Amino acid sequence: MKFLRLFTKISKTQRANDYIKKYSSTAKEEMKKFKIPASIPLAQGLLESGFVYGTLARKGNNHFGIKCHKGWKGRKIYHDDDKKGECFRVYKNAKKSYRDHSIFLSQRGRYSFLFDYKITNYKAWAKGLKKAGYATDPNYSKKLIDLIERYDLYRFDKKRFFKN
Repeated sequence: MKFLRLFTKISKTQRANDYIKKYSSTAKEEMKKFKIPASIPLAQGLLESGFVYGTLARKGNNHFGIKCHKGWKGRKIYHDDDKKGECFRVYKNAKKSYRDHSIFLSQRGRYSFLFDYKITNYKAWAKGLKKAGYATDPNYSKKLIDLIERYDLYRFDKKRFFKN
């Protein structure tokens, strides 16, 4: 039993490290273009995609749990979330999911106050996402902050990444 818990922990840590290695450059690109701290989409991606083992990530390349909403003209997948059979966006690849996430946050008025925070203030961003209603989980911001600190994701929020 002890071995199984250790294996699961190592496995989850390894999956997280693999995810970070694979998507950190994409998160930094998005940070440069949209001014969203790279640690935020990395933590959200880890959480929302279930470390890329969740249904939405596997079947729809949806790393952020973004629902269809009005006006979505792309492919769709249906999945039980807050309600049964909710509509979620499907992306050609994870990079498109990251880009749509950036556009989603930057073009929806309810998230506009986030862009007043410093790019290095991941705690304010995490709490702000919850405040703006990004997720219904009352512990959402705490979970994001925990992931950012556990995996040192704030290291990607440095201004030096803005240089060409």
